[in-house]
Amino acid sequence: MQPFPWSTTNVADLPSVGTPIDTLTDHSRLPGGPGARLVAVRTEAAAFKGEFAATGTPDSIRTCDLVTLPYPTRFGLFRASRALAPFLSITNRMLVIRWHESDGRARVLLFEPSDVELGQYTPYFDRLAQRTPDIIARRMVRRHATVLDHLAGLGVTPQEVDYLMFDHLHTQDLRRWVGTKAYQEDLDGQPEAAFPNAKVIVQRDELVGMAELHPLQRPWYQPASYRDVPAEAFLPIEGSVILGPGIAVVKTPGHVFGNQSLVLNTATGVWVSSENVIAAECLAPEHSKLPGVAKWSREWEFEAVLNANTIETTADQYNSVILERSLTDPSQQDPRFPQFFPSSELTGAWTNPGTKPTFSHRAITHTR
Repeated sequence: MQPFPWSTTNVADLPSVGTPIDTLTDHSRLPGGPGARLVAVRTEAAAFKGEFAATGTPDSIRTCDLVTLPYPTRFGLFRASRALAPFLSITNRMLVIRWHESDGRARVLLFEPSDVELGQYTPYFDRLAQRTPDIIARRMVRRHATVLDHLAGLGVTPQEVDYLMFDHLHTQDLRRWVGTKAYQEDLDGQPEAAFPNAKVIVQRDELVGMAELHPLQRPWYQPASYRDVPAEAFLPIEGSVILGPGIAVVKTPGHVFGNQSLVLNTATGVWVSSENVIAAECLAPEHSKLPGVAKWSREWEFEAVLNANTIETTADQYNSVILERSLTDPSQQDPRFPQFFPSSELTGAWTNPGTKPTFSHRAITHTR
């Protein structure tokens, strides 16, 4: 049975969204080697950043904690960490962004609205849970509040949500968010869309890649959960687009082929959010106090420490991280660190010695 409701041919027929950004190229397709592409990335980032501020700012941005969970240190901090703990903790958060179009229409975007309950069945995390005693799991996993609970607290109805977006679709099960076309045995029914008016913004490259997963990708996707998801729930984009005032989606390939980052213009300057790295200090490793990180980056002359659970195209991911860093403004809390907001941010825990972050953002809060 076809595991996805699309193929490489019908993806091209799905409608898209946003205004293309001519300044930014999909650097993975630029001529030359990865070093030449890195030079181009820096130049294009400077040009786009100069243009981006002129698009305005969104009406508001709110941050919502969803879940704190264990994650292998060797993935989150690549080869840099000298911590004793085999696992660190990350907190997955959702951003709720609101704005008005030029014609006055109100818009709501949910960035990283993970269905935590269903996400736990991602093959890698499911196998990890089966090997972890319950008493340890209860200490290491903390669920904060659900997507719908957070929205209720913010006074946002599900019907008001226009867009759902993830930096990539690892771990995501969207059936309860966008509905299905058939009965779902594991959910004891056919779920109606919790967000009946929302579309999922995703890179076409990721949809094409998901149609036939490579072994490097399989531990991180839930292909069976997409079998009965309607194809029309997706709004695929190609490359980078302006979505609204002070809101851009920038293609950042590498972590997955169709990775994308959210770029936001706020009262404190430009922020970027994705899961390409798990801490702001991973973009300024020379200032990190995490054991081994500063020394490792200095010895290897690396400007960043990647989140490397996948190694689909590592050089492209590195170049994407430099693009992200080049777009951000310095933090007003500590200008040594950029306004990069990891969608899953490193979180200190007593169970994980040597993994307490030097600096954390914890939230983006903006009101115009």
